[in-house]
Amino acid sequence: MPAIQIKDVPDEVRDILAAEAKRAGKSLQAYLLGVLEKEARFARNREIVEQTPLPGANLSMDEIVAAVREARGDGEAETESGIA
Repeated sequence: MPAIQIKDVPDEVRDILAAEAKRAGKSLQAYLLGVLEKEARFARNREIVEQTPLPGANLSMDEIVAAVREARGDGEAETESGIA
């Protein structure tokens, strides 16, 4: 498996990441590998979304809000200016 090295990481950034790793019960290396894996999944998902036409992709914000409210059973949808 290849290795990745990041140079010139500020102490404050390293300390925050180490604290987050500790809070998650992981080593810093395991924690950072998880962060990289998550970013790779997001990139892959973004690529899929960009290549796949999605139903409703051309809806306005008002239409999206109305569809969500209808699906929730919230009654009549309001226009964007009337959203609470």
